[in-house]
Amino acid sequence: MPKTDQLIILNKDEDAVSFIDVKSGETITKVSVGHHPHEVGITPDGKFSYVSNAMGNSVSVIDNVKMKEIEKIEHSEFQFPHDIRIMPDGKKLYLAVTYANKVFVYERPSHKLLKIIPTGQRLSHMLSPTPDWKRIYIPNIGSHTVSVLDTKTDEVTMHISVGKGPEGIAVHPKEPWLYVANQEDNNLFVFSTEHHGVIAKHPLGTCPVRMVFSPDGKYAFIPNRLSHDLSVIECSRHWEIKRIPTGRWPGGVVFDPQGKRAYVANNKTNDISVIDVASLKEINRIEAGIHPDGIGYLAAS
Repeated sequence: MPKTDQLIILNKDEDAVSFIDVKSGETITKVSVGHHPHEVGITPDGKFSYVSNAMGNSVSVIDNVKMKEIEKIEHSEFQFPHDIRIMPDGKKLYLAVTYANKVFVYERPSHKLLKIIPTGQRLSHMLSPTPDWKRIYIPNIGSHTVSVLDTKTDEVTMHISVGKGPEGIAVHPKEPWLYVANQEDNNLFVFSTEHHGVIAKHPLGTCPVRMVFSPDGKYAFIPNRLSHDLSVIECSRHWEIKRIPTGRWPGGVVFDPQGKRAYVANNKTNDISVIDVASLKEINRIEAGIHPDGIGYLAAS
């Protein structure tokens, strides 16, 4: 494990992953992966990263200690593999494959394919598990729905109608709330995870694409790709309280484990916005590679 905290940045147009020292902002190394890496899933023990190479139709397995690719997972039905989630015990991996409209389930660390789950919807893009991991929510951009996947049976049990182009999605860490951001109608929908009814709706910036909650559940941070800013939602009211300017085309967002800083990957300015959570201001920029998007946080041991 690293001696200092690190950011793992996926640089789409370099086909590379940057390991960046959080404190200094310096790039430690870059690891070559497949074509157009989009999202990263880090194992609970922090030893490995899984990187979806969306246009390379593969998943790179990276040893975070050695900082090198050790394996590529491939399948004939991979068509734009995208979001990756790993269960808290590290024994199962879920992969959303956007153009196949399927979720692939793999055993870890053997990488044995356990199941392929069709969503029956269009453009199944992201994955968001509940805190207890009993369900995973899957936004379907082309069908304007969110699918509900039961992890006990690994079956899709229902679809929830939402606004146009749902993409950003997250389940609140403490409350029974599902947040969904729609990139086409620029709205935030808040659903109950108990009855799946709408409990709030709020406008965002232009083309919201991701969603992440602060560790304490106080805020939701939502990057708006085409207005080049970050919507800050106060979760107690489901209300936007601030819009923070970022670099151009903000994408992936991650908090540090203490919730003191958030990091936003700016696709078109090739840098990372550092957000101070106490003041809700951008306080720094960290240089990244070309077209950074997916982002992960690797805490020191």
